[in-house]
Amino acid sequence: MSSSINRRHFLAGATCVAAAAVAGGLFGANVAQAAPSTYTPDWDSVDQHPPAPEWFQDAKFGIYFHWGVFSVPAFGNEWYPRNMYRPGDGANQHHIATYGQPSAWPYHNFINGARDLAGNFVKFAPKLKSAGGKFDPDEWVQLFVDAGARFAGPVAEHHDGFSMWDSQVNEWNSVKKGPGLDLLKLFSTAIRAKGLKLLVAMHHAYNFTGFYEHVAAQTDPSLKKLYGQLGSTAENQLWFDKLKEVVDRAQPDILWQDFNLDEVDEQQRLNFLAYYYNQANSWGREVVTTYKDGMHGKGEVFDFERGGPADITTPYWLTDDSISSSSWCYTQGIGYYTIQQMLHSFIDRVSKNGNVLLNIAPMADGTIPQAQKDILLGIGDHLKRFGESLYATRAWTAYGEGPTKMGGGSFTTPHAGTPQDIRFTRNKADNVLYATILGWPGSSLTIKTLSSDRIDLSSLSSVKLLGTTAGTYIDLPTPTQNSSGLTVTLLSSAPYSAHAYVLKLSFSGTIPGLRPLAGAIGFKDVDYTGDYALLPLGDHTAADLTALGLGAATLSSLRPAPGYQVIGYSGDNFTGTSWTFTADNPDLRVTGNNDRITSLRVRFNPATYFRISNVTNSLALDSGGNVASGSNLKQWTWDGSSNLQWHAEPVSGGYYRLVNRTNGMVADGWGATDNGSPARQAAWNGGTNQQWKITHRGGDSYSIANRTTGLVLDGGGDVSSGSVTKQWADGASTNLMWTFTAL
Repeated sequence: MSSSINRRHFLAGATCVAAAAVAGGLFGANVAQAAPSTYTPDWDSVDQHPPAPEWFQDAKFGIYFHWGVFSVPAFGNEWYPRNMYRPGDGANQHHIATYGQPSAWPYHNFINGARDLAGNFVKFAPKLKSAGGKFDPDEWVQLFVDAGARFAGPVAEHHDGFSMWDSQVNEWNSVKKGPGLDLLKLFSTAIRAKGLKLLVAMHHAYNFTGFYEHVAAQTDPSLKKLYGQLGSTAENQLWFDKLKEVVDRAQPDILWQDFNLDEVDEQQRLNFLAYYYNQANSWGREVVTTYKDGMHGKGEVFDFERGGPADITTPYWLTDDSISSSSWCYTQGIGYYTIQQMLHSFIDRVSKNGNVLLNIAPMADGTIPQAQKDILLGIGDHLKRFGESLYATRAWTAYGEGPTKMGGGSFTTPHAGTPQDIRFTRNKADNVLYATILGWPGSSLTIKTLSSDRIDLSSLSSVKLLGTTAGTYIDLPTPTQNSSGLTVTLLSSAPYSAHAYVLKLSFSGTIPGLRPLAGAIGFKDVDYTGDYALLPLGDHTAADLTALGLGAATLSSLRPAPGYQVIGYSGDNFTGTSWTFTADNPDLRVTGNNDRITSLRVRFNPATYFRISNVTNSLALDSGGNVASGSNLKQWTWDGSSNLQWHAEPVSGGYYRLVNRTNGMVADGWGATDNGSPARQAAWNGGTNQQWKITHRGGDSYSIANRTTGLVLDGGGDVSSGSVTKQWADGASTNLMWTFTAL
């Protein structure tokens, strides 16, 4: 785990691929499946493990900590053991100046103890307060409780190969060396004593798959073990043996693993999964395993590092983020995010069907800096007062609204929201909708998502503001609804100080169904009731529908967004009898296809014209009228002109052609290769330069990528009407995102 540029480059391919594997799906009820009584070490068996038990989905918030031998130098980040050996690296230069050449003053000196160049004795040797030191695991865990965490635990081994328990397979451990303490046992005991679920984090897959690549070959067998030089067979066995010890000794509720699992022997991965799940069965407990790579993802929970998806995503997921923007472990001069950044990003991630695991960075002696405590207690203050809107809730049909975009994948910075940003959650009974406002909005608030053309609020029985003390409420006047949204009258000034405020909307029955802005929503029961799933633009096989939480052959009612069509098929992989829907259908029994749709496609309706508007500047894609072939595409303030209207017509491979209403020409990438190249238009010729991949990017936003060049349409920012539409390498900027509004 690291915030370093090097790690981000190293992980870019694997992380993005793994994130993409789950980011296409949107929220539905998690499909319950009976866990096997015995698991065998093969994918067919371990994939049956229920990945996210109800207790995990209810918990929402956990805390862990990067603390170990790498905390002693307190320089750079937790990759100091690697970087101290990299010639020219800042850690290498610091190490030479402070301790000496790594060849003469190696990393294991921090474990065994040695004097630096100034004569100071240096060693990872925290002492318990009861022994005259500064380390008290009970105090740590009480802080976690006060922060509102429902699960917690240590990094039991990082990439450096030092085990924080009394290992019988690795002599480089915290009992035989260093502090002489079984740190995993101390933390496990303290965490369980406070009623929290236990998480154990293991990062050791990278120990022997690249972390110490700059360390010289060792001759001592013990040092070979520490520095990951035992050879493939022995290292893979040691990887499993360490996990087995952790499972047997700590019996963790969550076993979290960092990246590079795909470099571990596949059979050993399967051996671990089967062993852990079988042991959990013998304990009578539901457990969670996480992954960033190397798993099928059917029996485990995907983890976004330092990020999260742009929209509601299923299956249920996790993010691990750090309290610091600069390092996962304590360093001199460490920087921190603000309480608002941490809290608001946490609320955003819960609204999108995820949990948050937040890392803190204690000092080597066991002291937790006050600045870190303040952030945790700030989060805890919100959860203590307004926890009913987060704990034991579920994502709603829409995650929220407002100008602040959060997430979009791994390594996306947490952001503080504004009083115009709202995030939704719902209770499990599905009769209360919570709207969390990321700041005080003033004397009134219009919730645009709850407009009269998207939702029927006739069953809304009350709207209240959560009070400053848990379980208290402030009654509000009856709100008004129109096509602009639901307007709620608030108080002239905030009744109390908070980092976010929560409205509680209670209904006399189930929360009414919301008309989607993009794609479609499928329901298991008629009249838009029962379990449901958001169905994004694209093709969905039977397996995809099951992963979405809807399941094959369960669809009973359907709501396409305006301008979209759903083509349902009786067979898997888009075979058999088909039915096409372009409007709401509250009861598929009427058309004779209730519970018969096994696979489906969600597309733009080729008969519908769209206004295609840039998310940043709101200008519409403009052909310019009856212009010559090869003319640049522009952007224009929407005025209803047919120059600004487009068909999105499907072609092969999931691509579309964009056809202008005035001149009949199509958007054309023109073979552009450079960022900033203009997008053009020409008569349709079937070329891939005229075909576009339209990818959902959260809410009602899409990126539009050319099939030939891979570049996406770029509005260019806050430009003036008449500006050229360009092409750019894909990224997270809203300049590269567009909305499709049916006309």
